[in-house]
Amino acid sequence: MSLKGTLAWLCSLAVLSFSAAQDETLLQNCNLQTLLADLKVAVECGENLSWSAQQAAALLLSMRNLTDTLQHQLKSRRMSQRQCQAAEPKKCPEAEVPDNGGLACVTVADKRYCKPLCNYGYDFGFIRRSRLYDECSKQTGHKWDTQYIGGNTLAVCNKASIQVSGAQTAYFPKDQDCLTTMSSSQLQNRTIEDFHTELKNQGIQGEPQDACLVCG
Repeated sequence: MSLKGTLAWLCSLAVLSFSAAQDETLLQNCNLQTLLADLKVAVECGENLSWSAQQAAALLLSMRNLTDTLQHQLKSRRMSQRQCQAAEPKKCPEAEVPDNGGLACVTVADKRYCKPLCNYGYDFGFIRRSRLYDECSKQTGHKWDTQYIGGNTLAVCNKASIQVSGAQTAYFPKDQDCLTTMSSSQLQNRTIEDFHTELKNQGIQGEPQDACLVCG
């Protein structure tokens, strides 16, 4: 990567991670596809690039700011609503997404089902080997039938050396955490399809609607 390209990339990161990046006018001037391509090249070049101390510090600062911005957006209520926009039944409250994991959600026959998943190296706070999902519907009073008392917490993913509290399908693979899955439409669709298959195996028939995957 040329010095000009490197500086342009650093500038793009700084602009995107700046607090004003939430302004729609500014976002229209950001080419996210180009940014992602440049970021991929920089990662692949990695150790072969010669950075000055000042360039390295500027890059690390920009990456830190960008990481904080993206993590905030992923966890924000606004992004969760976009991922599960207009999900039925609308009377159901939004389920809380577990940190160090995620939620795969679908609606079948006017019932909302969400399946908590933990990343590799994390396990559920409660035993839920036979509990693949939680439900919110008219039958549950439009409340989540969670193991936790009150609120909308379906699961908590705690750091653990072994994963024994949930079913085998309730964990993301070692090299495919929630963010990795969410970044690929193929992996994301597969996760949703696997969840729908599990629902059908539980006798829940119908076409899935409002499918989404949200990461904590």
